[in-house]
Amino acid sequence: MCWGALGGFLLCIVSVGLLSAQSVEETTSASGSTEVSGGDQPAAPVGDANAVTEEGSQRTELNLLGQVDAASGEAQRNENVSLTLIDNNVLKELNRRMGTTATIVREFQAERKYFGMEFGGSTSGPLHVGGGSSRDVHGELFWTHGNSFFKARSFFQVGDVQPARSNEYDATLSMPLWTGGYLTLTGGQRKLRGQVNGNILVPGADERTPTTDPETLAIVKNILSAYPDELPNRTDINERALNTNAPQNIDDNRAGGTYDQGVGQNDRLIFRYNLTLQDVDAFQLVGGQNPNTTTRSHDARTTWTRVWNPATTTDFSIGYNRVSTVITPDESSLGPTYFFNRALESLGSPGAPLDRAQNTFRYAGRLQRTSGNHTLSMGFDLGRQQINGFESDGQTGTFSFRNDFDRSVIDNLLAGTPSNYSLAIGNTHRGFREWVPSLFLSDVWRASTRLTMNFGLRYEISAVPTEVNNLSEIPYDCDCNNVGPSFGFAYRLNDRWGILRGSYGLHYGEIFSPTYMQVRSNPPGMLKLNVDTDNLSDPLEGIPIEDLDPEQRSDINLVDPELATPYSHQYNFTWQMTPYQNWTLELGYVGSRSHKLISTWWENRGGTVEGIESTTSNVNERRADERYSDVSHVLNGSRSFFDAAKVTLRVPRWAGLSVDASYWWSKAIDLGADYTNTADGRDQFLTRSPSEFNAHQTMKGLSNFDQPHAMLLNTVYETPSRGTGNRIVDRIIGSWLLAGVVLLKSGSPFSVRSGADGPGFGNVDGLSSDRPNVIDPSVLGAKVNHPDTSQASLPRSAFEFQTVDQESGSLGRNTFRKDGVFNVNVSLARRFVLKGDTSVEIRVESLNFLNHAQFQEPGRNLRDVNFGQITNTLNDGRTFQFTLRVAF
Repeated sequence: MCWGALGGFLLCIVSVGLLSAQSVEETTSASGSTEVSGGDQPAAPVGDANAVTEEGSQRTELNLLGQVDAASGEAQRNENVSLTLIDNNVLKELNRRMGTTATIVREFQAERKYFGMEFGGSTSGPLHVGGGSSRDVHGELFWTHGNSFFKARSFFQVGDVQPARSNEYDATLSMPLWTGGYLTLTGGQRKLRGQVNGNILVPGADERTPTTDPETLAIVKNILSAYPDELPNRTDINERALNTNAPQNIDDNRAGGTYDQGVGQNDRLIFRYNLTLQDVDAFQLVGGQNPNTTTRSHDARTTWTRVWNPATTTDFSIGYNRVSTVITPDESSLGPTYFFNRALESLGSPGAPLDRAQNTFRYAGRLQRTSGNHTLSMGFDLGRQQINGFESDGQTGTFSFRNDFDRSVIDNLLAGTPSNYSLAIGNTHRGFREWVPSLFLSDVWRASTRLTMNFGLRYEISAVPTEVNNLSEIPYDCDCNNVGPSFGFAYRLNDRWGILRGSYGLHYGEIFSPTYMQVRSNPPGMLKLNVDTDNLSDPLEGIPIEDLDPEQRSDINLVDPELATPYSHQYNFTWQMTPYQNWTLELGYVGSRSHKLISTWWENRGGTVEGIESTTSNVNERRADERYSDVSHVLNGSRSFFDAAKVTLRVPRWAGLSVDASYWWSKAIDLGADYTNTADGRDQFLTRSPSEFNAHQTMKGLSNFDQPHAMLLNTVYETPSRGTGNRIVDRIIGSWLLAGVVLLKSGSPFSVRSGADGPGFGNVDGLSSDRPNVIDPSVLGAKVNHPDTSQASLPRSAFEFQTVDQESGSLGRNTFRKDGVFNVNVSLARRFVLKGDTSVEIRVESLNFLNHAQFQEPGRNLRDVNFGQITNTLNDGRTFQFTLRVAF
């Protein structure tokens, strides 16, 4: 269960606005925290459907058309990059595209969870609801419009920008009702319509004629028909690259309200409810490329606050959250999923269909008391999570075409000869239940006028989930010893030399619901077949599904009986000083050591057997346990290390200019799995080692989001309101806010793989996770960052395939770097004050103002024809959007 950035179901919470009419110290910082008067607590996290800001507004928006937190320097996201909108894949995609942000927490509060916070994530927010009261009526109307007319072409785009538009409306009304009663209503809508541009790999003109027998001919023709009739038009980057467009519609509707009622002199009741409705009719550059999604989110909370005396306050809260998700294949889907080893665009949606409802009940209490120089706080948080529904785990079947049978992937497609077929049979509808209790105790001690110290203790229990119908059994026991101490200090030197701060905390993560829910796919309720076959029309060789032996060899997901909660030691130190007037210079360090991270080890592979020649067709004969095919073992199999030095300079006001600039140097390494890994879905394959028996040695390397150097620059310039000598001119050109955000980051790492497991390419163990041997070490660490130079930077001649008797190749993991981040966002805004409290604000914003392309990693499978070629970007082209805001 999760109430922070690593939730079981994560939607992307985004702030579309760039920089509003505030000074730099009031805007969102690079770390994602809202820094006002030295505050250091983070705002609602990107990616948490349950996150709610202190003001009580909830924004659970899908990050599908590139809407991003522009104040953190992001550009528009290229939608053609695969993204799954469940679990914590949004967070992982953001890390992969933009990297992480070294984040220093000045004070660990025992009431919150901080696992993953050092990477720029967010803490879990307390359940208690804050309110506000006023004697006046206040309101705000907000409209933002974006249009493809103002959008630049992306790097690979062919032809003109196709029509697309977005409109977002928001309204807020706050009013007193009667004595002590105050009501706030919010509502909003976002509609996105138009064409999505992207690159795909399609068959060439001479690769669209099947060569198979008549029995399989219709199936191969159906597969080929899923690709556009258009032939490749970007052969300059890849002989099969096609830049094309497809329509997409997104509807996002939001409504909510908060009622704040004072009761007598000491009591206060606050009720809040938020509703989010989202419908996505996804784009299909190839048939069935993306599933359609329907999401319904309800969040209700009630808080009773009592002030017993000036020194003692209590809060008690009850909360209910429900997120229901329906993911369905598009009508253009072929049914089965087809993988072509990156030689062609994959077909199908492996995670669909899915119908899931997640209900979370929470109960929390808190006591705060001030006694002398001590501020004490203690409380509890009790959660009950229910997850019901059906989730596909291969029920539609998956065919994998590889470089096999002495033929290429394309030749095998045209011949109708796949290398592998997998199919899941059975019922995956389950109802899982889980309790998550926690206790906390903290003390802030003002030891002197210069020294403040804080101490905290948090105790969490990771209980054993259960399945209501006893259809699945969770094998591990309660993890009941998760005690997390924390402490910190702040020491003021003097006005100029500032404040020294330091803090340490032991923080626990969670055993994700997708991790333990894998048991739903095991026998006897489920049978996962994994067949090496070249028969596309009849992969089961004529055996009806209903006649399959329940003891049939199948895949199995093993969850370790000793599985425990991941945890991290986080520590940091900062020195904040004032070198000139009100300027602030901060020198800081943040580090962490994380243990028991969740990963997957793939066991029972086809080994080397004396007297048997290792071939693709006899992998099952060479497995140690004849009952199973692939065995994925979920366990605490990874550790990670992170260190970062950070320098920040803040200039609040200097001749109309405000500046907030940060630079950080960092390094992140792990054993294959990082803090976001669930050991489910794509995560299983990311942590798959080339060798079954040497996982740690072959997987140790840089984390997927490692970026040594990063810089974020926020600037705001306000034009003078007077000075020309002409009152009319002063009113026209004065008081405009010109804001800019510049983000520079090193490229994150990627790995080169063999791209085939057959003889002559890999170790023929049944899994295509092999890496080649390095014969030219000078290429190690190369930056592969532009289509014109990518193949020269990553030459095929620098590698050779491993032999069958080699356990693994000599190439390590994440030894190369893709293109870095260089993005500039700008905005121009003006606020006009009318009568009374009424004001009108107009703003124009540009994301990726310089239209700079951030290139995706190149083709990384040595066996594929597109090895070393860059065929896509991670960001979109320059875009403008316009905002009108009326407040009263």
